[in-house]
Amino acid sequence: MKKGILILVALLLLGGIGGAAYMFFGTTAQASISPGDLSEQAQKELTDKEKAEADAKVAFVKLDPLVLPVVNEKGVIQVINISITLEAIDAEAAKEIEKFAPRLKDAYIQDMYGALSGKGVLSPDGVIEVNRVKERLNKITAKVLGDKKVRSVLLQAVQQRPA
Repeated sequence: MKKGILILVALLLLGGIGGAAYMFFGTTAQASISPGDLSEQAQKELTDKEKAEADAKVAFVKLDPLVLPVVNEKGVIQVINISITLEAIDAEAAKEIEKFAPRLKDAYIQDMYGALSGKGVLSPDGVIEVNRVKERLNKITAKVLGDKKVRSVLLQAVQQRPA
C-alpha cells in the first residue's frame, strides 16, 4: 500500500513538473504595444506595411487619349495629345471609374479646352506645363468621382504638335 502511494505521489510530482515546463517553455510571450510606444523606425515600418497592403489593392484604368486644340485669335495653333491612366484604390473603384469614363473625359475636355486657350497651363512660349495639367486633372477627377476612388491621375504621354 505504501509502495502504491509512493508511485502515485511520484507520478503526480512528475506530471506537475512536466506541465509547468510545458507552460513555461511551450508558449510564446505576447505583448500589447500601442502605436505611441513604438520607436520611429517601428512606426515607419508599420506605415510602410500599410502602404504595401494598399498598393497591393491598386488597379489602373487607362482612358482614351485626349486630343485638344490650342486656339488663339488666329485660330488653332497647335494640337495636344494627352494619354491618361487613373490609379484607382482597388478593383471595385476601377470598375466604377470605367463606368463613368465618358463623363470624366467630357469634364477633362471642357476644362482643358479653356485652360489651353487661355494662360492656364501653357507657358508664355506655348509649351505645356505638365504639373499644372496634372493638378487640374486631379481636381476634376475628384469633382466627378469623389475623393475616395482615385489615388492619382497619371500622365502617360503629353505630345504637342503645330496645327
